[in-house]
Amino acid sequence: MIELNKDNFEQEVKQHQGLVMVDFWGESCGRCMELMPDVIALSEKYADELKFAKLNIAGNRRVAMGQGVMGLPSMVFYKDGEKIQHLSGEELDAQQIEDAIKTYLTETA
Repeated sequence: MIELNKDNFEQEVKQHQGLVMVDFWGESCGRCMELMPDVIALSEKYADELKFAKLNIAGNRRVAMGQGVMGLPSMVFYKDGEKIQHLSGEELDAQQIEDAIKTYLTETA
């Protein structure tokens, strides 16, 4: 997974052709930390089909706010630099994230 920050977000996400999933997280977000191993497992499972990145909002709040991320955890999907879906909330689980990934991979196949 690519570590994003305010300096590389534009290049890695907005200028990327294809699918990107960004995990917006924070160290004080308990649900984010619980989901992290599942997100890493998904990134390994789908590494050949989709670009995975994560952005710690500490020090990058302006980037997160600019992407409409107001709550954590948030998984945001982009296609060719355009935001296409935003999953968020305490109830978010790995199955919901994988279902979204499968949906976008099916659409682009």
